[in-house]
Amino acid sequence: MVRTLYVGNLPWATSEEELARAFASHGEVLSARIITDRQTGRSRGFGFVEVNDADADQMIAAMNGAELGGRILTVNEARARS
Repeated sequence: MVRTLYVGNLPWATSEEELARAFASHGEVLSARIITDRQTGRSRGFGFVEVNDADADQMIAAMNGAELGGRILTVNEARARS
């Protein structure tokens, strides 16, 4: 099964490849995407990483509070849109 993790407080210049690489050392990353502003195309400072269910809790524990590009990340399980 797949779980989606929310990743907040990303540096503006972070690419999807960098985001996936940061999480890959803690388990298998299925996909990574950074949310961008529709008008400017600039990062909104958060994204999502899809991971295997078995790796999700370990990734949250390892990456929540970790530093990436000089910023402290917020990582938790993504909630469904309401």
